[in-house]
Amino acid sequence: MNRLHNIVTVLSLAVAGLLAAGCSGNSSCAQPEGHPDWSYNAVIYEMNVRQYTPEGTFAAAAGQLPRLQKLGADVIWLMPIYPIGVEERKGTLGSYYAISDYCAVNPEFGTMDDFDDFLSEAHDAGFKVILDWVANHTSPDAVWESERPEDWYVRDSLGNTVTQYDWTDIAELNYDNADMREEMRKSMRFWLDKGVDGFRCDMACEVPMDFWRETLPQLRKEYPGTYYLAEGESPELHNCAFDASYAWELHHLMNDIAKGSKSAADLKAYIEKDAAACPPEAFRLMFTSNHDENSWAGTEFERMGDAAEVMALLTFLLPSGQPLIYTGQEMGYDHRFEFFEKDPVPEWVWNETSDFYRSLIDLRHSHPALAAGEKGGSIRYLETDAAGSREGTAADGLIIFSRSVPAEESLDGEADEVIAIVNLSQDEASLSLPFAGDMQEYFSGKTYSGGETVTVSPWGWLVFS
Repeated sequence: MNRLHNIVTVLSLAVAGLLAAGCSGNSSCAQPEGHPDWSYNAVIYEMNVRQYTPEGTFAAAAGQLPRLQKLGADVIWLMPIYPIGVEERKGTLGSYYAISDYCAVNPEFGTMDDFDDFLSEAHDAGFKVILDWVANHTSPDAVWESERPEDWYVRDSLGNTVTQYDWTDIAELNYDNADMREEMRKSMRFWLDKGVDGFRCDMACEVPMDFWRETLPQLRKEYPGTYYLAEGESPELHNCAFDASYAWELHHLMNDIAKGSKSAADLKAYIEKDAAACPPEAFRLMFTSNHDENSWAGTEFERMGDAAEVMALLTFLLPSGQPLIYTGQEMGYDHRFEFFEKDPVPEWVWNETSDFYRSLIDLRHSHPALAAGEKGGSIRYLETDAAGSREGTAADGLIIFSRSVPAEESLDGEADEVIAIVNLSQDEASLSLPFAGDMQEYFSGKTYSGGETVTVSPWGWLVFS
């Protein structure tokens, strides 16, 4: 929703330890039939339709599908496409997340037929398409507010709908009402009947967990192969509910590492903690930017500087991770999008950053060891001698690890291993390669011999397969 939105999701970490035991204890319930086959090695692309083209329409966005095919993304997550309320609207066009009608499209983007055409073209191009679903609230002037019983909403003593935080353009829904819950499920089915492949659920942590546990298993049974991503971090979200949740703590940790206030040791500690908190089948959405971060905290270049690329690499390499690319990142667009106004990408160009993201996606697709969830490879840290350009810096800056999976657990039935040497500091580091025999470095194509001494530049990396 906004910058405060991010703060709230991070605060969920305070109770993560309490929730972890329950989550782990019931992990067999989380995904009894597993995730959709297509999702384990999928890369998600978040499309901001309003800003995607000068026209800001479904039809214009469909014209960019060939470019996204070239990029290699698998899933298109559309930010909310529904009509936006007028009452208490922020800015000229309003927030995508202040929805007035769950079963209609924003006329700013086109007609329902235009959406159907976009969905058909995206499916024909090989993409899965998920919609942003806002179950926590509507706009104050939504059709439900005027056409449904008053107790579908949380109200104050005067009968007025209630807002949350600084979201003055919304009205909170009342999940004590069973009829409202059923209508919410019916509205989700409206889109699933059209063929969408699932939902990214906004502020899932604000909606009662029992709603998700009632709803998502039903939808999976009725619509096999659908996928559900929670905006929230609590491990409880994986308990009989979501396929994936946000790695907010990791995101903020990467920002801190880029600033020099955290180190590779802190990243190792995070990986260990998160693995202990969640069931092995949990997917964690990993990102260096998204619509909230871009508009309210700044682009990855503002927050991470020269470390932006290496942090993007980590989102493709770390265990349990499902990578996300946000609108414009694939060409290094260093711009904060206006959230409530039209502020389109001026033009799409293919450049070195596009090649970089294409390489990351190819790496992900070609290595089952990098899959998310229980089918991905385990992590093992590798030891080697290291020296930095400043005494004592190399050990703090380097994280060296292997992700490997045996043939019987691999997505393609073949054993696989990827070794990564990542320098998370502004100092170059020299080390002996921690493997035997010869291996090819993925990005350069150069072959290296085990034990060979190499130098890794500041915020640099070597990836061997």
